[in-house]
Amino acid sequence: MSTENEGSAVPPAPGPHPAPPAPHPNPAVPPAPDYEPTAGRQPTASDAPIGSPDAAGQPGAPGPASGPGADAGQAGTWWSSDGGQQPGGPGAGQGGQGGPGGPWGTAPVPPPGPSERKPRGLVAALLAAVLVAGAIGGGIGFWAADREGDGSDTTTVSAYGNPKTESRAPGSVSSIANKTLPSVVTIEAQGNNGESGTGTGFVYDKQGHILTNNHVVASAADNGKLTATFSNGKRYTAQVVGRAQGYDVAVVKLKNAAGAKLNPLPLGNSDRVAVGDATVAIGAPFGLSGTVTTGIVSAKKRPVASSDGGGGNASYMSALQTDASINPGNSGGPLLNADGGVIGINSAIQSAGNGSGLGESQQSGSIGLGFAIPINQAKNVAEQLIKTGQPIYPVIEATVSTKDSTNGATIASNGTGGSPAVVPGGPADKAGLKSGDVITKLDDTTIDSGPTLISEIWTHQPGDKVTLTYKRGGKVSTADVTLGKRKGDS
Repeated sequence: MSTENEGSAVPPAPGPHPAPPAPHPNPAVPPAPDYEPTAGRQPTASDAPIGSPDAAGQPGAPGPASGPGADAGQAGTWWSSDGGQQPGGPGAGQGGQGGPGGPWGTAPVPPPGPSERKPRGLVAALLAAVLVAGAIGGGIGFWAADREGDGSDTTTVSAYGNPKTESRAPGSVSSIANKTLPSVVTIEAQGNNGESGTGTGFVYDKQGHILTNNHVVASAADNGKLTATFSNGKRYTAQVVGRAQGYDVAVVKLKNAAGAKLNPLPLGNSDRVAVGDATVAIGAPFGLSGTVTTGIVSAKKRPVASSDGGGGNASYMSALQTDASINPGNSGGPLLNADGGVIGINSAIQSAGNGSGLGESQQSGSIGLGFAIPINQAKNVAEQLIKTGQPIYPVIEATVSTKDSTNGATIASNGTGGSPAVVPGGPADKAGLKSGDVITKLDDTTIDSGPTLISEIWTHQPGDKVTLTYKRGGKVSTADVTLGKRKGDS
């Protein structure tokens, strides 16, 4: 839009002019709007036995993944710049200050003394102002009319609400969040050595048990300090009931929880989840409690070997993959389905870099590859921990390589400390498996590496019978194996 004539009179055409008629009284013109600076906001705030990692403690395929839980104790600093507009209305410009016109929308001030151009200049200036207003459109004209009508300083435009949207219908994300948030807690763990971290957990039962990840509470497991804070701000001290490092599952219990509102979250069926199902993740990414993100189930039975970056043994899971945003601090929080049922425990994320995990100088953030422990498996582990305080692992008692591979899980030459790779009298030995055999399938699931085999075995229970397909000297054979039992982490 051109504003060359804004606030200035248009000179008359050359030549003689008749005496102008008496000037018409100046019509009422609304004053120019006042613009106040916006106040700035203040800153806010490589072999290993089945059931354990290799001797070096390094996870194998499918690549580095890090748990988004502990070591998120310090959230980033949030800043808000002091934005705002300088005083002065849209009339500033040609004639806006010190010119013959004045602010936009007001009549020009005539020079002192009689002048033949005075009336004509006044009319031309008013005409120019009207034309400019017309060029801008009806919005300014409506603004002026509204100013004349009620004398208010500002005019706001209201959007009509959508009754369907505002109903917060059952199944909507807002409805799920509203029901779930009161049962999700932010866990703060403080170790005796000064190590600390923040993660998430959720109410498992009315006895005050909270389900979370092992790596969230590990630093406080040995006489450390553990607290759980609900969404209403109430904080309770807690203690570790039991933890399973291999599964990356832990159960803690609130102390003196008589006044706590314990509403256990409903548990879904992770075996019935389908790729593409909607997901909702709730947690405290980088310490931001009560954060809700959404996505879908991107994949199922994704083999993941993860660690907390602190040198501990790896955890193995046949995970649910989701693109819901999961970051450090989300660990231990619930992954929900569209009905608000828990289908997994958020546990790990894939890093875009070289696996800068928790405990290192830099923490990785979400790139849309998050992994959750299926709730059916986590529930079994939780019940074991509540009853006995220790986990139970199904095993075949054979040491397999955890190095990267795409061909299968190879039974190693030797076990830990030079022991036999296939334990004499164990399940694998009874089934006829030997060192050098390459396991390629467990039942109907393809096995491409040692971690995949471990994670698939750990979805079963001791005593289950599985069929292993393996290669030996170029020949493919099968073996039926009855899974054995190992109690506790080793």
